[in-house]
Amino acid sequence: MARIAGVDLPPQKNIWIGLTRIYGIGQSRSQRILSAVAVDPFKKVKDLTEDEVTRIRQKIEEEGNVEGDLRKEIAMNIKRLIEIGCYRGLRHRRSLPVRGQRTHTNARTRKGPRRHTVALKKKVVGKKG
Repeated sequence: MARIAGVDLPPQKNIWIGLTRIYGIGQSRSQRILSAVAVDPFKKVKDLTEDEVTRIRQKIEEEGNVEGDLRKEIAMNIKRLIEIGCYRGLRHRRSLPVRGQRTHTNARTRKGPRRHTVALKKKVVGKKG
């Protein structure tokens, strides 16, 4: 089983698809990396030799910005926006859509489940007597 950038790649998939399991590597970047290290993109992950895995690993480390480093960089960028108090930072702080989407009817993914207002039950006043 190939382990690259701290991620176990699925052995039954083609290597160009398997590399997309690494955070920060999409399909186009995967294709670019494989062509640079001269590995057949349609080769299964389980069929890779140690030399090919090493070359892929070195190329990814050389390019940088994957997994933990990329997540940390994105988190720092969001934190910076919040600290300087810009519009995007305020939207992040309030967990609202950042890129201008409407919020009147949509944005449930960002805002979370609806908060229903609970109607107060009228107290039943019993008659004495």
